[in-house]
Amino acid sequence: MKNYCQRKNQNLAAKSLKHNVLQMLVSPITVISLCLSVTYATNAQQSSNLSQANTQRPASPTSVRLSSGSQISLNGRNLPGAWLQQPGGANQVTTFISDGALRQLIGVDLLNSNNPARQPLVWFSPNNQPSVLTTRLQGGYRYLDITNFARTAGWQMQTQGNTLAIATPRAQVRNIRFNQPPATRIVFDLDRPTPWQVRQGQPIRPPADPTNPDAKPPAATLREWTIVLDGIADPALIQRYTPLPVAPAPTLEQNPLKQMPTPTSEALVTQVEVVNNQTLIRLNVPLALSPRVTTINNPDRLIVDLRPDPLEARDISWANGIRWRQQYLNLNTDRFPVVLLEINPRTVGVTLKPIITNSDTLVGTAPILQTAQRYLAVGAINGGYFNRNNRYPLGAIRLDNRWLSSPILNRGAIAWNNAGQFYFGRLSLQETLVTSNGLRSPILFLNSGYVQSGIARYTPAWGQTYTPLTDNERIFLVQNNKISNQFTGDKAGQSSFPIPRDGYLLTLRGNASAITSQLPIGTDVQITSTTTPADFNRYPNIIGAGPLLIQNSQIVLNAESEQFSKAFIAERAVRSGICTTSNNTLLITATHNRAGGPGPTLAEHAQLMKLLGCVNALNLDGGSSTSLYLSGQLLDRYPNTAARVHNGIGIFLRPR
Repeated sequence: MKNYCQRKNQNLAAKSLKHNVLQMLVSPITVISLCLSVTYATNAQQSSNLSQANTQRPASPTSVRLSSGSQISLNGRNLPGAWLQQPGGANQVTTFISDGALRQLIGVDLLNSNNPARQPLVWFSPNNQPSVLTTRLQGGYRYLDITNFARTAGWQMQTQGNTLAIATPRAQVRNIRFNQPPATRIVFDLDRPTPWQVRQGQPIRPPADPTNPDAKPPAATLREWTIVLDGIADPALIQRYTPLPVAPAPTLEQNPLKQMPTPTSEALVTQVEVVNNQTLIRLNVPLALSPRVTTINNPDRLIVDLRPDPLEARDISWANGIRWRQQYLNLNTDRFPVVLLEINPRTVGVTLKPIITNSDTLVGTAPILQTAQRYLAVGAINGGYFNRNNRYPLGAIRLDNRWLSSPILNRGAIAWNNAGQFYFGRLSLQETLVTSNGLRSPILFLNSGYVQSGIARYTPAWGQTYTPLTDNERIFLVQNNKISNQFTGDKAGQSSFPIPRDGYLLTLRGNASAITSQLPIGTDVQITSTTTPADFNRYPNIIGAGPLLIQNSQIVLNAESEQFSKAFIAERAVRSGICTTSNNTLLITATHNRAGGPGPTLAEHAQLMKLLGCVNALNLDGGSSTSLYLSGQLLDRYPNTAARVHNGIGIFLRPR
């Protein structure tokens, strides 16, 4: 299920688009690329001019078939996006763009819906009346029919190979206004609707005290955010917000909304500049606040509210068997934003599978967005733990009845089958080495980055080779259930040993090397395997993480017994979770920082999952790893803030 771009065709498309742009009087168009598996015929026709969205005609009989691509060229900048085109009668073409691309590239706001075939949205909508677009599920994405939407907005579109080029009418940013006091709302006056995006930057640390070089560096209090508008700012705005050589510290006022400090308008906007026909407005915002962006028509305005609670409640029937929900949950005096996918696992065509970064090896990490797209999953969430330095798994992964990596430390895990049945518990795997000369010895770990004295086993799922993780390991090569060779490792990380495709490696660490003499070349060996609890044996798919939060409607959190550190237990952090409900649905959840403060503790996470109606629940890897994916987008965070992860749980939709 790997994806590869056809680079030659992309280069031809890019050259053709560049030539066409020179002849245009609209915004320039550039080409962007994102590799995506496509199992449909792609028939791109080059032409010298962009056609109107509603009058584009196929150039040859071959283009009557569906064309698709993973590149969108939008007004001179490169951004990823999946699209489809379907020729129809009377030389008409229906154009679809994935809902994730529309949100990320254009700035549309998807509204609540109960019909997965029709999606309401707003984008500078007259009288705030939503447009309702028809949907189409295909190849890991949900597409929206933008044909009439684009015509109304005055867009021009053309396909070239893997690329859909879109040119929107050039807009002007006329003014920036603030409500006073306090400066919690920013209004951007525009002359027409235009695409917009928000970029989250890094925290801004105050300068160190030059008179006290040994003092602890001051903590960050602000974060940079950038509002990007497809349009040209009035020169007076650029002049007004030209940054000083040394920016003064912002003046703080008290915001009545939860008493969060916010800067005055003079300090809030630090710069306005025009780059490549886009206006970039840079803001310095207190860490406790984030932007909520809305659009208004007549006159056209972009409104940015800085709030401790920017998440807007949503309940979208995204596909049969999948709902996208987001809401605030009240716990004591705090409010926690939760974004989740609710899945009916008994819906025809809906399946869940563990997904890993690379199907050829267990070594490696990648953003869950990238991994989900490679598998063509419609949805996904990050899964279990891993070593961030050497990128090795640290927990259970079982796929289609095959163990990829063993559990560690009797930690919590979730198991499931394709019939929509799930099992939660604390999991251990007992593998035993049994030889023809009567030796029986436990194998502690399978394809794991967790290292202890004893026997470990590495199969081809680990990769083509194994490099010792400790000094002086004794390594035995097993082929066709027989020891065929043995080696002595040197320093950890220095030498690599091939893993046979028809067998595995046994490595003896520490005191386990004492049984070396009982494993001569030619010895017949067998591996027995079982789980505790035995119920896990019945399920083909397993992901381990922990700690276990809820079992049979009771909070059973005991992070100490799962050998998590005291620091980890006490930490207040962003959390990922997975659970089943009394309605036999599955929830995969991302819980971020409480309004005006940090994320939940493990105990708070358990209570929040219970508030969601969870009967059984497991904590997954969290913090910067937390990433909830749907149709080419992260629902819970900006992509540049998401860490690379080792594995996850993918949601797949088979065609009906």
